[in-house]
Amino acid sequence: MSLGGGYFLQSRDGTQIPAIGLGITMKTDGKSTHDAYSLFEYAIPSETDGPPPHIHTREDESFVCLAGRLDVSLGGEEFVLEPGDYLYLPRDVVHAFRNPYRDEARVISVVSPAGLEAYYQALGELPPGPKDISKIKEIMVEFGIKMLPLPEGH
Repeated sequence: MSLGGGYFLQSRDGTQIPAIGLGITMKTDGKSTHDAYSLFEYAIPSETDGPPPHIHTREDESFVCLAGRLDVSLGGEEFVLEPGDYLYLPRDVVHAFRNPYRDEARVISVVSPAGLEAYYQALGELPPGPKDISKIKEIMVEFGIKMLPLPEGH
């Protein structure tokens, strides 16, 4: 629905991006926000790890939990996000997230400035089947994202 240049999307509506094993729905991108931000709705299945610890060098993120619970590691601290909780993830700080719980978690992610949508789309264009980690790392470097080794015990 067009609203004088704006638009309306219901929950889970938007552009589906098949990347990193999560349900990623792009709600808006840099093209519609003059590169100010992009916004995603993540559906993290139960008992699923998100990406390994990583650092964004170009953008800040914010998470708002809509449903379920999500464990987030941020700069050496651990958080459990529950519905209504907000967490700011600044650039240059290591973070990771996972859903070890029985219920799906849903999170709104605001990324500023925009651009992470191109990263997700590049990952989504990788061939189906087992992912080539060297190719993923190349894509990460291209978008200013640094992957860190997993902590011991993972």
